[in-house]
Amino acid sequence: MNLDIKLHKQDLPDQFSISDNIAVDCEFMGLNVERDSLCLVQISTGNNDAHIVQLNRELYNAPNLKKILENKNINKIFHYARADLLFIKKYLGVNVTNINCTKIMSKLARSYSDKHGLKDLVKEFTGNEISKNLQSSDFGGDLTEKQLQYCARDVIYLHKIYENLKNILIREKRIDLYNNAIKFINSRVELDLASFTNDIWSH
Repeated sequence: MNLDIKLHKQDLPDQFSISDNIAVDCEFMGLNVERDSLCLVQISTGNNDAHIVQLNRELYNAPNLKKILENKNINKIFHYARADLLFIKKYLGVNVTNINCTKIMSKLARSYSDKHGLKDLVKEFTGNEISKNLQSSDFGGDLTEKQLQYCARDVIYLHKIYENLKNILIREKRIDLYNNAIKFINSRVELDLASFTNDIWSH
């Protein structure tokens, strides 16, 4: 598969053309939002393209990217949105709107499986194999070609996965359950930022 990968420094270009249905993913220096910074934000329009924004970690001044993330008319497909939105909120200071999460969709739609990772969803719905070996690599410095390829593959399949999972949710009459659940996502992020990371519904 030929991928159209573009690396943008600090922000998306001023004349960046975007669709109303995008896939989004992020890379961090680690998983502790108070210690580890947000390094990259990847966007795909679903046409085998990946626009990778390497953020300025001193300023996080990316007005074009922020405008897209805040645009209520653009559907944004994440996989495990909870983590990405947490780092976006902390470091870019924006509330992302119009969110879908393929991990939550998978947990509600694919009750026949206990495997809901991106690698598993890519395999089931596209037939492709992706490697997560670079997930723990250093995204804070100069990026290698392998890292760019890895970042691209984290977003290019999300549109197809989203459509397949949506169809299952509709077929199994669970789409309303999902729609109500995803409304909680920004509150879940606020709880994480307030250090309430455990399940507040548990006994």
